[in-house]
Amino acid sequence: QVQLVESGGGLVQAGGSLRLSCAASGRTFSRYAVGWFRQDPGKEREFVAAVSRSGGSTSYADSVRGRFTISRDNAKYTVYLQMNSLKVEDTAVYYCAAQRAAGTVAAGSSLSALYDYWGQGTQVTVSS
Repeated sequence: QVQLVESGGGLVQAGGSLRLSCAASGRTFSRYAVGWFRQDPGKEREFVAAVSRSGGSTSYADSVRGRFTISRDNAKYTVYLQMNSLKVEDTAVYYCAAQRAAGTVAAGSSLSALYDYWGQGTQVTVSS
């Protein structure tokens, strides 16, 4: 019902910034909370950030809080992840995911198993 496509990844030097975008299809996009996750080969998928249906509530992993900002523009069917002060350990494939949410207040869950739709991911590589 919802298709997600990530973009904006690339190679950046430590301390630099990137802005990831998650473009969604379907008019029901506003009914989904959205989360960003990341994963390196052989490692567990890690929660990064999440935003509520309305965009009014957000949550962040401790490792990115203060550096990353998640936001959404439902009129454009897009969720963003602004990443500042990037570190080498931020290197991973970044995925956006959509979670069905009855309410408009709560941000998406930090548990990947609770999400219904996933994008294919975009590679972020941070060099020292």
